[in-house]
This record gives sequence, C-alpha cells and structure tokens, in this order.
Amino acid sequence: MNFRTFIASGLGIGYAPKAPGTFGSLLGLALGMALLAAGHMPLLLGIIVTTGLGIWAISHLPEHAGNDPGWIVIDEIAGQMIPLLALSQLSLGAVLLAFALFRLFDIWKPGPVAWADRRHDELGIMGDDLIAGLLAFAVLFVIRLVTPL
Repeated sequence: MNFRTFIASGLGIGYAPKAPGTFGSLLGLALGMALLAAGHMPLLLGIIVTTGLGIWAISHLPEHAGNDPGWIVIDEIAGQMIPLLALSQLSLGAVLLAFALFRLFDIWKPGPVAWADRRHDELGIMGDDLIAGLLAFAVLFVIRLVTPL
C-alpha cells in the first residue's frame, strides 16, 4: 500500500470487510473528539488538514477513476469532525447525536450532498461528506440554541 492509498483509506481502516464508511466515521469522531478537547481551533485545523490531505491523496489515485470506492474513507473522517464544531463541550449524548446526524446525511444524501456525490472526482468524493458534515453541524447548532448539549 502506498502512502496516498494509506491516507485515502483512513490509515487502512477503509479496508474493513463490512461498513468501511461507518468505521471511517468512527475514526473521524475519535480524532475530532481528541482535537476538540484541545479547543475549537485545533479541531478546525484538523478538518482543514484532513480535507487537504484527502483531496491530495484521492487526486493521485488512478484506481478511483471517476467513482467513490468504499475503501476511500478520508472523506468520512473529515466530514464527521465538522459537526463537533457545534459543541461547546464533549458529552456522550452530544457526540452520539453528531455521529448519528452525520451518518444520516451521508447515507440519505439530501440535495447538495447528492449534487456533490454526482461529481465523481476528488472534490465530489470529499465534498459530499463535507456537506453532510455541514448539515449535521447546522442541526446541532440549532439544537444548541434550544437546549444545552
């Protein structure tokens, strides 16, 4: 496995025999929680770096050739970290809600998520999950306005 494949596969976790996207999301959740424990700026920087690495790695992988193979999970890792930006602190309920909302939007692919998914290039592969993360962030942000998380 070359370095770009290692990055795109989420350090190899994308080769899980079942539900690689869910495992990628769990890795993103764990990484995001660790970064959020240090503050919102480290989390934001982590999202930016992960996104940049994902675009770089995927753009140099000829084997994706216009599709989004299941083993590429760097997009789930980056996307799953985004909703955590809406949290003021880590709590089990809030983290589980962030995970559930991201997975819902990633699987359901409403509106702009589906639009990005149809691009079939590195920006589409990364973009659909980044938009799903932004939608989950927006829902969590609204929930935080109504009730503490």
